[in-house]
Amino acid sequence: MAVGLATAAYGISFGALAVAAGLDIWQTCVLSLLMFTGGSQFALVGALAAGGLAAGPSGIISAALLGARNSLYAVQVKPIIGGGFWRKVLAAHVTIDETTAVATAQPTLRAKRIGFWVTAAAVYIGWNLLTLVGAIIGDALGDVRQYGLDAAAAAAFLGLLWPRLRARQPIVVAVGAVVVAASLTPWLPPGLPVLCAAGVALIVGLANWPGPGASRDPVASEPREAEA
Repeated sequence: MAVGLATAAYGISFGALAVAAGLDIWQTCVLSLLMFTGGSQFALVGALAAGGLAAGPSGIISAALLGARNSLYAVQVKPIIGGGFWRKVLAAHVTIDETTAVATAQPTLRAKRIGFWVTAAAVYIGWNLLTLVGAIIGDALGDVRQYGLDAAAAAAFLGLLWPRLRARQPIVVAVGAVVVAASLTPWLPPGLPVLCAAGVALIVGLANWPGPGASRDPVASEPREAEA
């Protein structure tokens, strides 16, 4: 619920920025309902704000690159979801940073599943409601960037990451990903630095560096509940 509240606060900023970029209230709300991946949405409206409709193609490409990271999360989320085809379709729409982080941080399969769906509901409802609020009152808010709402979701995500940094390998991945993303952000289009940073985890995992036992995850090592 805390993650949902933090992310929802960020939704006000998106709603106001989208309207300022030239979208109307309904277009802004439909974007949040159907696209529902914050970074990609900001990339799209940022491009529109900078270059108008002519910048639409570059905005779409940036948004697609940022959204591609969610497909990497599906590898971890699919075994947690269970159920049939339609449950997986619904889960695919809400497989984002926050739902993946909360779900994978839980000690049992049942807790992982509850964590995923509760976070999905909290973030989806809060994000869309406050997108609408931001779009309606955007003019009254002025420059929404001065409120620092963009830091709320990042702070919540760091709070989820911190307890997992108890072994050498997760620390190496976290530090390496930060260095790669920060180094490439000034030079590459939005989305590519994130995907390159994800490559750090693949390289460290395949090499099993810095050695046996360094990758032990205290959460993942707990016994899973049997499937009902």
